[in-house]
Amino acid sequence: MSSLRPILLVEDNPDDERLTLRALRRGNLGNEILIARNGEEALNLLFGLELLPCVVLLDLKLPKIDGLDVLRRIRAHERTRLLPVVILTSSSEDRDMIESYSLGANSYVRKPVEFEQFTEAVRQLGLYWALINEPPPESFPGSSLA
Repeated sequence: MSSLRPILLVEDNPDDERLTLRALRRGNLGNEILIARNGEEALNLLFGLELLPCVVLLDLKLPKIDGLDVLRRIRAHERTRLLPVVILTSSSEDRDMIESYSLGANSYVRKPVEFEQFTEAVRQLGLYWALINEPPPESFPGSSLA
């Protein structure tokens, strides 16, 4: 079993899921990619994991439980409150961006419409959060990311 923390992709659009997976693979990351296709599935998966992901790539417009509610629940739980969450959405609504940041999103990325721009943006996100970003030390209160 790999010691790399997985990446959790929460995406209900099959085309965007395929493009995101392709882009992450182009980054040559060794991280397992976990996929949830609605908010309820994302929360069940996330809170059932022993090893939390290095990042959650979260769409906003999701069935069952929307992305903002998923983010709200992630931030409300002690174990996941510091977990990096990147909003990856097609929404260009200011209110979605403001609400996302108000709820503790680490980043807000609009999905580019053009294929090459989209894959490059996702590839860079994966590389940054999986390889470059330094998570808080486990000794930091509330940072039980493992």
